[in-house]
Amino acid sequence: MSCCVLEEEDFRRCCLLLLQRSEQLSDGWSWEAVQGSEEGYLRKTALRPVAPSPARDQTGSGSDSGPPASCQSCPDPQGQEKEEEESGLGASSDIAEDDEEDEDDGVCTVSEGSSQVLQYEYHILHSCSYAAPVLYFRAFTQEGRSLSLEEVWSSVHPNFRLRLQSSPLNTITLQEHPLLGQPFFMLHPCRTEEFMRPVLQAAQEQHRPVNYVLSWLSVVGPVVGLDVPLKYSTQLCPAAAPGSSTQPG
Repeated sequence: MSCCVLEEEDFRRCCLLLLQRSEQLSDGWSWEAVQGSEEGYLRKTALRPVAPSPARDQTGSGSDSGPPASCQSCPDPQGQEKEEEESGLGASSDIAEDDEEDEDDGVCTVSEGSSQVLQYEYHILHSCSYAAPVLYFRAFTQEGRSLSLEEVWSSVHPNFRLRLQSSPLNTITLQEHPLLGQPFFMLHPCRTEEFMRPVLQAAQEQHRPVNYVLSWLSVVGPVVGLDVPLKYSTQLCPAAAPGSSTQPG
């Protein structure tokens, strides 16, 4: 695997190592193969508690990439970004660097009268165009209603939301899932190389193994409520060398 490019074979090897660690931690990731195809993706579902509350007026977005802030997202109870940076799992991305300051008593809300628990479904796919992983997701209420783009935006932490809105090509959009043909939300991968480059270069200079997919996920996941448990960093699996025949199954 070159410093900043993730080819599909390397993507599959990184996924396999992530799956092995996920199984050890009972973290719920699985590999979903597409019937009649050699392609596949990582999948995880998670329940995310929310609390209905009146919308708050938080100005300053100045962009039509998403609606004005109407909530604060649930804080990370483990102080994830700080500890991930210390362990080498996190990346020094503009998206994540200020989240630590806002680990307060914020409550994640979607809209007044919404369900108390939402179900999120996350998919990690490989993009040949960007030579990088891409995060697709969708969310449902307990009654089975799909969340709208506005409701998804309202559940994004204010710090993340403002940063996403400042870059229209690095935002949450509604797209067709490339393997399933169904509508999913997607975090655009156009800046993946930008924030992954320093992480991968540092690991290369220090001759330290790094799992591209796991490090990338620790940065983009929290933006949409998907946290990477800190236990992943206590026993990081090295990325498999190019040429290995192992792949997720």
